[in-house]
Amino acid sequence: MTEPAATTAEATATTAEGEPSAPMLKDFVVITGYSGAGKSTAIDVFEDQGYFCVDNLPPEMIAQLVSLFRHPGSKVERAAVVCDVRGGSYFEALNQVLLDLREHGTAHRVVFLRAEDEVLITRYKETRRRHPLAPHGSVAEGIAAERAILGPVEAIAETVIDSGGLTVHELRRRIVSELLPREATERMSVTFESFGFKRGTVRDADLVFDVRFLPNPHWDPSLRPKNGRDNPEVLAYIAADGQLGEFYDKLLPLLDFLLPLYAAEGKAHVTIGIGCTGGRHRSVAIAEQLSARYGAGDEFWAEARHRDLALGG
Repeated sequence: MTEPAATTAEATATTAEGEPSAPMLKDFVVITGYSGAGKSTAIDVFEDQGYFCVDNLPPEMIAQLVSLFRHPGSKVERAAVVCDVRGGSYFEALNQVLLDLREHGTAHRVVFLRAEDEVLITRYKETRRRHPLAPHGSVAEGIAAERAILGPVEAIAETVIDSGGLTVHELRRRIVSELLPREATERMSVTFESFGFKRGTVRDADLVFDVRFLPNPHWDPSLRPKNGRDNPEVLAYIAADGQLGEFYDKLLPLLDFLLPLYAAEGKAHVTIGIGCTGGRHRSVAIAEQLSARYGAGDEFWAEARHRDLALGG
């Protein structure tokens, strides 16, 4: 077994000022548990929050990985790995590896995902996947074999989460609230992307709003060559009949409600599409205003992006 302790290089490395350079690893998380209990969801949450993540890592490689992260020069501050029975016979070494990490003083957390047999069987039926421990047998047989192997690991886990009865979104929220260090949680990024419907919608948008009901500056010859970015004349034209104000009266409370919920779920980024006919005037002006509003505080990172602005109206 390779010790996750300081190597010779670690002991002798120094900074440019001659001071020893300390490793940066602050948090190391080992995610394990039953197949179908939500390990993939868990690792996705940690990855979204900036952790260096490795899925399906054999137990015998954990110590080597930790040693690399602790080596001076490594810039990895937070890391998470998934280790489970997909590793086959290698998995049986996990319990000893975790005990070795503890014995050698390597700070780490073990997160164990579990669920009752009925829940796991239902999830396997829904996905039509084979259980890794029973590729030619029943799912129930695979779960029984897995429980026999995982019992000792569950017993030493610092955190055990039963995902039975939780939706994917509820599981993500629980992981964010219970397992992520407060300082590790980055502000959610929000992109307000303008576009023109005549060139199709924004493909990766989480929400799309159609603002073609607003007055169109395209029909004013003096405004047609202009665009909605930092242009008070265009904005005044769009807002002239009062519908823009009414739109904001309904849209802003909706976004004020939704965006914190997305952040609490653990989403790292949300894209909101704002579409008009050509993507030059109305959608651009609104995307700019929304970006300024939601980027003004310290809750979100916000930006405006204009897909079709350079293409003309």
